[in-house]
Amino acid sequence: MSGAAPQDLAGQVAVITGAAHGQGRAAALALAREGVRIAALDVARPLAYPGYPMGSPGELESLRRECRALGVDCLSFAADVRDDAAVSAAVKATLEQFGRIDILFNNAGICGYGLAHELTEDAWDAMLDINLKGAWLVARRVIPGMIERRHGVIINNSSVAGLRGMGRLSHYAASKWGLVGLTKSWAIELAPYNVRVVALCPTGVNTPMNDGLAMLEGLTPQQIAERSAGNLLPMPWIEPEDVAAAVVFLASSKARSITGSEFVLDAGLLTR
Repeated sequence: MSGAAPQDLAGQVAVITGAAHGQGRAAALALAREGVRIAALDVARPLAYPGYPMGSPGELESLRRECRALGVDCLSFAADVRDDAAVSAAVKATLEQFGRIDILFNNAGICGYGLAHELTEDAWDAMLDINLKGAWLVARRVIPGMIERRHGVIINNSSVAGLRGMGRLSHYAASKWGLVGLTKSWAIELAPYNVRVVALCPTGVNTPMNDGLAMLEGLTPQQIAERSAGNLLPMPWIEPEDVAAAVVFLASSKARSITGSEFVLDAGLLTR
């Protein structure tokens, strides 16, 4: 976003989950460049499922330093979005430190492959609990303050898999379709309080998750992206910065009329 026109976001506060790397980190830095103070949450430890590396405490600390180098404060929390006590404590600390929360980017998520009838119950529960229930747990702690201030934007990071079926990804698709449903329902509930809710739906993104899936499948990251997506444009994936630019736009007053809808970054995939 360097050199871009200001997005009237300076002084606001954003809570970003899954912030240690990938799309969350890119969004945090893009918002920080606009003068937004950041509260970064990440599980920051290994998970049994899906089995690829998660964010780390070192990455969270690196993000905090980079935000501060941009002239904005950044709080960091090692918090699992499935842990309501940890989420509540992080939101409380953010409000105590910054006094407000204007933006929530529900980005924390995992992915994994498996035929529906071969998935374990643990795999199903981890996918739905992190991707879907986790978004609700964070939002329900943030929403009351937005209602009180009659101002806020919630961006739920869904996927093109939340808009179409994808083989060997039924649990992932279910979680992402669920985020679209939450988005539309929350938009109805929160519109009277001037709180907007949008579902961001990207195609495959070039992140450490993509590398992790490739490791588990014995493929290259590009093969994973091409198998999962099949974009119309000649690109196997989009970059985290593409998602970050959309987050900045959706959080700004330039998107003031957008709520309850899907904001698609699909490189033409859904046109096929």
